[in-house]
Amino acid sequence: MGSGQVTSSVSYGPPELQGKHVTVAGLGVSGVPAARALHARGARVTVVNDGDDDRARAQAAELEALGVTVRLGDGATLPEGTDLVVTAPGWQPGKPLFTAARAAGVEIWGDVELAWRLRGPGAAPWLAVTGTNGKTTTVQMLASILAAAGLRTAAVGNIGVSLLDAVLADEPYDVLAVELSSYQLHWAPSLRADSAVVLNLAADHLDWHGSMEAYAADKGRVYEGNRVACVYNAADPATEDLVRAADVEEGCRAVGFTLGPPAPSQLGVVDGILVDRAFVENRQKNAQELAEVSDVRPPAPHNIANALAAAALARAFGVPARAVRDGLRNFAPDAHRIAHVADVDEVAYVDDSKATNTHAAQASLAAYESIVWIAGGLAKGATFDELVVASAKRLRAVLLIGADRALIREALARHAPEVPVVDLDRTDTGAMLAAVREARRLAQPGDTVLLAPACASMDMFANYNKRGDAFAEAVRGLGA
Repeated sequence: MGSGQVTSSVSYGPPELQGKHVTVAGLGVSGVPAARALHARGARVTVVNDGDDDRARAQAAELEALGVTVRLGDGATLPEGTDLVVTAPGWQPGKPLFTAARAAGVEIWGDVELAWRLRGPGAAPWLAVTGTNGKTTTVQMLASILAAAGLRTAAVGNIGVSLLDAVLADEPYDVLAVELSSYQLHWAPSLRADSAVVLNLAADHLDWHGSMEAYAADKGRVYEGNRVACVYNAADPATEDLVRAADVEEGCRAVGFTLGPPAPSQLGVVDGILVDRAFVENRQKNAQELAEVSDVRPPAPHNIANALAAAALARAFGVPARAVRDGLRNFAPDAHRIAHVADVDEVAYVDDSKATNTHAAQASLAAYESIVWIAGGLAKGATFDELVVASAKRLRAVLLIGADRALIREALARHAPEVPVVDLDRTDTGAMLAAVREARRLAQPGDTVLLAPACASMDMFANYNKRGDAFAEAVRGLGA
């Protein structure tokens, strides 16, 4: 791993904000807490926001009552006299506001960077989770394990809970389980987690980052300055490469996780048991049983990998084995993540609407032997050949919906021509009911009807939650 020393020259202390003119780019989950925190510390705050809808106006009124200036519908221009920009994570680096800030020599921080800088003395360590898929589940598992060990903790960050609110809470935390997107990491140059993991790497958000190399580099930032452990996926060499490239504190270790038997300094699976050979005495010979595979819900391969990653971060923090088991048993996954909806006529119906890219869909498809697959939506520039090649032998039939379904249909024609395909040629919300009814016609006892779209939902639904809800409602209609 790197040179073994942190080589950054960034400041670690709380910034002096009194009297500074700070421009906050964007409202929403991150912008409003950032504006509040900056204003409370004596900064002169201007918020700029591209949108001017009812929600934005309500948030603007709340901030203006505090004395914060808000400019709605004008996110392109850098306010005169700006000393610092704090941005919402989704704003792309090429926006004119940032171009102007860089030209003027003005620093740009994200909300995560601001939270890191505002930590007080004795602040809770951060255990950080990133990756293309599985972040939210892993960070929730981690928080459940930490809580089972009796620690005051919270799952925060990209999960939708403001890191700033956690960092500035009146009652301090013992440790924070922090989900970080590549966007957030891009804008967080001085972040130094206690331990961190990159779960996996696959092409995603390339329109934002510009290239796979830039996307991977931003993910890899999570390892910079790690103190205890850089956790990586032994089945994904790109994550280990990021560990090797990272500058970390002396004594920080590389710790892998694998679905097979673990080598020394790894966590893995032996005869249905999650096993630790990293945080034990004499790891060349010894291993510690942590939990059973059946303690992981659902026990799909990619979810077991998530559990191992969470366990590695918890063990790096000194959590006992029993807390890993108890935390995994206590954990209940969020909706629309490989969730079993119902069994109808000996066919299982599973909602994985959260599988919004090909990497996530491939992991979902790998969990079942015989599948009637419902797929399609907005491809976001993705290609589907690799997904179809990897999954073809599991497919009983495929139902296609959504704007970019032709891309999946063409990949199926190239690599799985024997698989029956029903192209519903619909992008209205009622297409889901039609897809579920067709799936029932095609499925046989023992099959799984799996919604794993491999695409975003916005061509047909407000979000993946609404898409999953439509699937579940249609399935429950079959039962009735």
